[in-house]
Amino acid sequence: MNQPKSKRALPGLLIAASAFVSGCGGGGGGNGFSGAGFAPVATTPAPVKIQVTGPNPVSQWNEVAIDTINQPAATTGTAAEQRPSDAVDLAAVHLAIYNALAAITGKYQLYGITVPVEVGADASQPAAVAAAARGVLNGLFPNRSGQYQDAYVRALASIEEGSAKSQGVEVGNVMARAILTLRADDGRSVVLAPYVPGTAPGRFRGVNPVNRFGPYIKPYALESASQFRTPPPPALDSEPYAADFNETRLLGGAVGSTRTSEQLEIARFHTEPPNRFWPRNLRRFAMTDGALVDQARLMAMLFAIEADAGIACFESKYHYETWRPQSAIPLADTDGNPATVPDTAWKPIVPTPNHPEYPAAHACVSAAVAETLKTYYRTEQVEFSFDSTVTGTTHAFASTKALVDEVRGARIYGGMHFRNSLVRGEELGINVAQWTLARNFQAR
Repeated sequence: MNQPKSKRALPGLLIAASAFVSGCGGGGGGNGFSGAGFAPVATTPAPVKIQVTGPNPVSQWNEVAIDTINQPAATTGTAAEQRPSDAVDLAAVHLAIYNALAAITGKYQLYGITVPVEVGADASQPAAVAAAARGVLNGLFPNRSGQYQDAYVRALASIEEGSAKSQGVEVGNVMARAILTLRADDGRSVVLAPYVPGTAPGRFRGVNPVNRFGPYIKPYALESASQFRTPPPPALDSEPYAADFNETRLLGGAVGSTRTSEQLEIARFHTEPPNRFWPRNLRRFAMTDGALVDQARLMAMLFAIEADAGIACFESKYHYETWRPQSAIPLADTDGNPATVPDTAWKPIVPTPNHPEYPAAHACVSAAVAETLKTYYRTEQVEFSFDSTVTGTTHAFASTKALVDEVRGARIYGGMHFRNSLVRGEELGINVAQWTLARNFQAR
């Protein structure tokens, strides 16, 4: 049997259950950057081109995890089985993976609580990844083992028997238990009264809107869901509201729109359900030639920040409960604004999600993701591609800003949002990412 060359105790992490370890670090290996902390974005940066080289344990378990999470919600079982939340649950999986690899390599600080265990530097990293991911999935989704147990058995069968494998499994299991303990009773089981749609001008009119429990989920890094609550939307009788109203009316309608065929393709591209679109496309960033620990670190950053951006965004949504263009435009005769004209036949060109309009969730998430990537790679000039199962097309982006700009346009061209909602959502996403990255993922 292989014997470990050395062992080190994992450091105690004396932090609150809803906070990360203080500090942040740079990437390392492949497309990432090493260093004690994130350096400022370069003034004249060299572009970073994301080149997918193939799957690895981190990307493979991301796929297994999202297939597990995206099963239909159950009427019984664990809180996660009854109310799965893709980014929140993926963040738990990826933080356990990150912790396991950070412990083995000694490269980065961990997220979590005190973990009294020793781990050898030669512990199997693939075994640790598999055990950490499987452990979290089994804790959150014990009744969905058909989605992940075979993958776990195959992953371990491919690893040579010995102390390296057993140590990898051990540290992965320890980190999974730590994350599950930290995230126990995360707030998603809140009992809410039946939703009553609004009737006053400006109020959301949806019946049984989705993700009402989202604002009650405990954030990963933020101090509270309302920490970055957006300012109130423009008053209905204001000029900014009228300008946004008329832009969406002209560009986003199903009939008589001024948008181009290219703009319609962009709108449709971004209508793929987020619980599939974001995990699949962000997985590309974990499939480069970087070190496994760095792939794990970036995935933990992305999904923890996406989770908190979503929690914060829906807190603002349900705080303001503003109407969608599909209500605002036909009912414009009630808004008290002489610059808005009702069109009772107006409908958006693509379906509108059933939750309040302000701020835009796509903007919150895209900006949070873009800010994370910009900070990690130390440049806005990150070249990458995303695809959509709705259009069957692939879009190439020359920068992180290009992604945010396209998403902003898409939600207007689709008739789902007003511009101010997108701008404020972007601000929220950036705030969440900057807050998190200013305090987390520090190199040791």
